[in-house]
Amino acid sequence: MRPRTFDEFVGQEALLAPGKPLREAIERDLLQSIILWGPPGSGKTTLARIIAEVTRAHFIAFSAVLSGIKEIKAVMAEAEETRRRLGRRTILLIDEIHRFNKAQQDAFLPRVEAGDIVLIGATTENPSFEVNSALLSRSQVFVLRPLTADEILTILRRALSDAERGLGGEDLEVEPAALELMAGYANGDARVAINLLESSAAAAPLITTLAGAARRRVDVAFIRQSIERRALLYDRAGEEHYNLISALHKSMRNSDPDAAVYWLARMLEAGEDPLYVARRLVRFASEDVGNADPQALAVAVAAKEAVHFIGMPEGNTALAQAAIYLATAPKSNATYVAYQQAADAAHHDVAEPVPLHLRNAPTRLMKDLEYGKGYRYAHDEQDAVADMECLPPSLRGRTYYRPTERGFEKEIKRRLEGWQAIKQQRRERDGT
Repeated sequence: MRPRTFDEFVGQEALLAPGKPLREAIERDLLQSIILWGPPGSGKTTLARIIAEVTRAHFIAFSAVLSGIKEIKAVMAEAEETRRRLGRRTILLIDEIHRFNKAQQDAFLPRVEAGDIVLIGATTENPSFEVNSALLSRSQVFVLRPLTADEILTILRRALSDAERGLGGEDLEVEPAALELMAGYANGDARVAINLLESSAAAAPLITTLAGAARRRVDVAFIRQSIERRALLYDRAGEEHYNLISALHKSMRNSDPDAAVYWLARMLEAGEDPLYVARRLVRFASEDVGNADPQALAVAVAAKEAVHFIGMPEGNTALAQAAIYLATAPKSNATYVAYQQAADAAHHDVAEPVPLHLRNAPTRLMKDLEYGKGYRYAHDEQDAVADMECLPPSLRGRTYYRPTERGFEKEIKRRLEGWQAIKQQRRERDGT
């Protein structure tokens, strides 16, 4: 059922509708090196094979899973010879190009630069991370999206009606609702949908019609029995891992507990390491809640300990509790900003010595050098705050922590302003 022409191709209209630049380049045989990036079953290999049918160039396809540097060198030599003898370019399809290491990818560069080959790399992984920069800069990246359920329904109906390549010539009845269930299960992957239809048709029970004929029938109940567990789109080492943790973090930051618990469930049900999730929650508690709710950090750490103690799947509710708590807590990034600014000062400002009055003086020599001289013990001062500078001279008056008016930080802000007023009164009293 793999499409052989653009007219048979379903989906990706943003790239392949008539008049679109990619389709124009393919049909006019003016294609330059490209990277096709998209999820499984979105049409990357199919598109490459259509290009092979349309182009007048020499076409070679191989898989990065099965090929090594020896095969690459042989293909490069063949491409150079084809260009020299026949004046024809070679279009080289590399399926799963992300599986090639840097040295293997570098082997293509001389022939790409010489114009001997047009490279088509197909990948499910983000090319920014998986394709080396030299090759990426010489290619145009096209992003293929997952197919919609309606598009997959179109593919399934076509497979049911096509007597030449599909199931159209068989005595088979499939409930429309069963087709819709398959389309939803496929999660945007046409290959999964076709495989499910084929296996269901082969295993479907025979029923006898009123006319006495026997035929196979696929209904919703049969499909549900066939699907033991939905295959969630997730790769713990790939881009989707980072996409989902980003979605969780940003949903909590935006105080959306429903989205937060959904993205959390997506990760955990797909097999993500629960302690990784717990670590991200601990980070969030300090970065995005901070002192607006000091209890947030305690809740996140407690969830980590709970997961470590009872394991999974029971630990999922501890993580869900923490995620919901963090999503609904008052938000402040004042702690995060304070540290970033202080770290910037530590890196770029002159590293002045610690003021003498803040140094400890455990030895006679250190006391003779006036370590600790002028230090004022806060507990001996009225209101337990001393009018004493604790930053180096060049940084005096610098403010890093600016509490917000949200949550407990409103109280912290009130305290800081009160202490600042006390210090100012003392300076005016002492004339300093």
